[in-house]
Amino acid sequence: MSGHSSTAGTNKPANEAVLTMKTIGLLGGMSWESTLNYYRLLNEGIKQRLGGLHSAEICLFSVDFDAIEKLQHQGAWDELAQQLSAAASAVERGGADFLLICTNTMHKVAPQIAATVTIPLLHIADVTGAALQKNAVRRVGLLGTRFTMEEAFFKQRITEYFHIEVLIPNAVQRELIHRVIYQELCLGVIREQSRLEFLAIIAELTAAGADAIILGCTEISMLVQQRDTASPLYDTTAIHVQAAIDLALADSGPAATALNR
Repeated sequence: MSGHSSTAGTNKPANEAVLTMKTIGLLGGMSWESTLNYYRLLNEGIKQRLGGLHSAEICLFSVDFDAIEKLQHQGAWDELAQQLSAAASAVERGGADFLLICTNTMHKVAPQIAATVTIPLLHIADVTGAALQKNAVRRVGLLGTRFTMEEAFFKQRITEYFHIEVLIPNAVQRELIHRVIYQELCLGVIREQSRLEFLAIIAELTAAGADAIILGCTEISMLVQQRDTASPLYDTTAIHVQAAIDLALADSGPAATALNR
């Protein structure tokens, strides 16, 4: 699928190159709080790269997260895969050139989604692993939903493709993180006590040998930011966004290497 042409302003010189920007497909709403960050960061990033009145070309399908969350906790992953695959197909029909799933947890069904569409899927674990590898991180702590921390779909990709050891919090800490994500952050609630508890978990993972920490849920950066800790943080939302901007503005080459492994 070809990209869309865009130029800022009017009456441009005839010899000025025409910008070709790919349309970024977003599968969002999980939660809308983090999808809002994706939308803002993508547009800010394109404006920073191109200047003027430029903004990102985006096709977004935002789902009702209440239904998604219930199916997650029921373990109805096949149903979730079907629903999100249908939404991804709608994004493709809307003109997207490639797809981002704007949540770490739902990358559990990324293979089914990728198999449904013909456009490439930019996988959040792959671009995060590439960022870690670039900075020679060998051991990393992972914070996320219980699904992301405990199951293989995220951390196994980091280990197998990038040869990075992944540490996770203990069972009590995992439950706390999961609760804060769903009962606070996904509702836009930011509590100082929760921030302190997350920072204590980060400190413990660092003491256990983690060279850095993955904020492996797209809402966690609402609560914890780099200024809060000396441990290097890798925010998967920000990394995913920057990779999408690179791909949207690139004709071909390295930006496409994390697509559809």
